[in-house]
Amino acid sequence: MAAVAALSYSSVRTYLECPLRWRFLYVDRLPEAPRGYFSFGRTVHSVLEDLLRPLVVPTTRLTPTGDTQRTLDDFGGRPAPPGRLMTREELLAAYAQHWVSDGYVSAAEEARYRLLGETLLTAYLADVARAPPTPVALEEHLEAQWEGIAVHGYIDRIDRAPDGGLEILDYKTSRALSDEDVRTSDQLTLYQVLVEKNYAEPVRSLTLYHLRSLTPLTAPRRDGEAVDGLRERVGKASDGIRSDSFEPTPGRQCARCEFQGLCPEFKEVPGGERAGLLSLVDRFASLRAEEDRIDGELRRAAEELHRAAERLGVHRIPGSDRVAIRRREEAWQFRPRAVRELLEASGLAGRADPTDPGAVARLLKDPSIPATVRRQVAEAGSRRVRWYWVLEDGDAAR
Repeated sequence: MAAVAALSYSSVRTYLECPLRWRFLYVDRLPEAPRGYFSFGRTVHSVLEDLLRPLVVPTTRLTPTGDTQRTLDDFGGRPAPPGRLMTREELLAAYAQHWVSDGYVSAAEEARYRLLGETLLTAYLADVARAPPTPVALEEHLEAQWEGIAVHGYIDRIDRAPDGGLEILDYKTSRALSDEDVRTSDQLTLYQVLVEKNYAEPVRSLTLYHLRSLTPLTAPRRDGEAVDGLRERVGKASDGIRSDSFEPTPGRQCARCEFQGLCPEFKEVPGGERAGLLSLVDRFASLRAEEDRIDGELRRAAEELHRAAERLGVHRIPGSDRVAIRRREEAWQFRPRAVRELLEASGLAGRADPTDPGAVARLLKDPSIPATVRRQVAEAGSRRVRWYWVLEDGDAAR
């Protein structure tokens, strides 16, 4: 398997949405089409960083070995007092300096966005002047190893929370946000992981700040289930990238993809090849229709055999020269977090990977595991049983 560079929230989301698009962006390094709203977001974020930089008072960080890096407070010193905020005129000058014109479809659209930025930034300045935040870091790039996978991210703002921990804040310039957005944001979940692997203090809350309405939408720190879910998705993306699995996954996202001309889902057969392939496609369609008919008959015959086997209490039904034999297949699904907690509480941590249903199912038949624990593990899962038929020669079956 190939080595995988550190994964960000956006790269994981891109891979899970379409692995081929991920390859175009991160392996082939094809440029994305510029879009006005991306340029607008970058501009606003740059101005906000300039605005709040004088208020930053750093806090204790962790070293790669897990030790803390000491701050002035540890030596009896005091951090420097917050600096002066920009004036409105300085803010607008910084806005003009940072403005990026790429991606707007017209001069009129760019003008509308530019006016919107002036409006929300000046309103934000007034809001900050009334109640200054307490940032410990701005536009912070953090890296970490998470279950053997390198992850990283750029965090808009990390504040000191009122109760002493840290608050992660991500600015959004979109039209609307909801409480559901902040409760389910994988981006904020990954930021929580990164902050807690790099800072000595715990994360207390996560916030999406809606700049158009000056509204912070805040949720408590993520619990284990949310973190476990994201860990599985990050692992899925990492495993797919390592195995060079880059098949396209068509969907609604294709409408906004600039790489359609390179994607096999959208490429057309050259004119010179069409006539020769037409009859082949027609024959394939005919055979597929016949296959569907046969599959339906096969399924109905299997169901009739199953009913007969149930009625007679047998698993073998002879034919003229073959024997139909009924087999049983069992599949389990478990709640990984519940299984992990049960195994840890029973001193059995490490006996099975809680995310591997097959490994957990094998515990249920392990006589060395106490019966009460096996029963509790079974209650943390659900079982699906499927019957199917195989054929053997009559002589071999007797």
